Amino acid sequence: MSDLPLQGLKVVDAASIFAGPVAATLLADFGADVLKVEHPRGDSLRSMGWNVDGESLFWALVSRNKRCVTLKLSVPEGRDILKKIIADADVFVENFRPGTLERWGLGPEVLHEINPGLIILRTTGFGQTGPYSNRPGFGTLAEAMSGFAHINGWPDKPPALPPFALGDCIAGFTGCFAIMFALWWREHGGNGKGQVIDLSIYEPMFWMLGPQTMLFDKTGEVVGRSGNHTPYSAPRNAYQTKDGRWLALSATAQSIADRVVKLVGRPDLAEQPWFAGNPGRIAHTEELDDAIGGWIAERTAEEVLAEFETAEGAIAPAYTAADIVKDPQYLARETIVRVPHEGLGDVLMQNVVPILSDTPGKVRHAGAPKGSSNLEVYRDQLGMTDEQLAALEADGVI
Repeated sequence: MSDLPLQGLKVVDAASIFAGPVAATLLADFGADVLKVEHPRGDSLRSMGWNVDGESLFWALVSRNKRCVTLKLSVPEGRDILKKIIADADVFVENFRPGTLERWGLGPEVLHEINPGLIILRTTGFGQTGPYSNRPGFGTLAEAMSGFAHINGWPDKPPALPPFALGDCIAGFTGCFAIMFALWWREHGGNGKGQVIDLSIYEPMFWMLGPQTMLFDKTGEVVGRSGNHTPYSAPRNAYQTKDGRWLALSATAQSIADRVVKLVGRPDLAEQPWFAGNPGRIAHTEELDDAIGGWIAERTAEEVLAEFETAEGAIAPAYTAADIVKDPQYLARETIVRVPHEGLGDVLMQNVVPILSDTPGKVRHAGAPKGSSNLEVYRDQLGMTDEQLAALEADGVI
């Protein structure tokens, strides 16, 4: 831990499912001491999605590098314990519906009285303000309301939602760097003062969709679904090889587009006036797809990839997990890593991102069992007796 950049940073993660916990996970990956606080019945993530031998794989990933305690915050005893935990923390992460913490007497004003330097990340579907603030909010809703679903998929098909927690993960990464902004200000000009971060899930998704709002504002045009094509770059598509593999190609840069059409035996296309920029190539997308797709369909994936590499074209296979675990690029950069798991022995998962030259992060262990750090935190750190802990457990507080 001594070489991890966030060593000594204390984080209390009382959020559930994805967005808030992902922000805390990123901090934990770089050495923060993250204490995961979950309801005694267990976080919903423990029973969500795939599991092996009764062990949640989502929990193993999202709760990695965290210590786990159980605590019921809706009762006075639980609130009192949380206040003790918060007293020397740097960061508090929560994603309760707006007003819930205030109703429990744990709002930001109360927490800042206890710890003025506390950074509070509040993650919700729609934020702490506005007419939708009290609505239940999940990543799926954000993916729809941000405008993402409307442009994702094919024109003759319904809007397509991603089959993974895209909105939540984007919000989690956003929350992590927002915490670092607040910590920097606290230490450099903020005189040790904490603050509240109001993070909605839909807003980072909306930001990432590019200048579509400007386009509508100035022209009235609404961007629609275009499959694997984009309205600003061509050629771009997924093409199937002779042996049934799918390869994704992008030739946004003029030099790449020139190389691609010459490689597939159509140098005449590069001589056309319309080929000199993306607008012209977009107008001739079908012609480009026919030339490129036809050439790729006559070759195996291995042959296509080898010739594209020689020609310095831009193409890549559409990988599955089975491809990823044996890919030399993933292996060389240790993009995947095998880490210990108490129930499964070890598991293979995503490594820490990004890579820091002098203080890289590290996955030290997968998500821990429920309440596995109760004794360490409540007895050893807060000084509670075994009798007190037994009583709290009997009352369902821990």
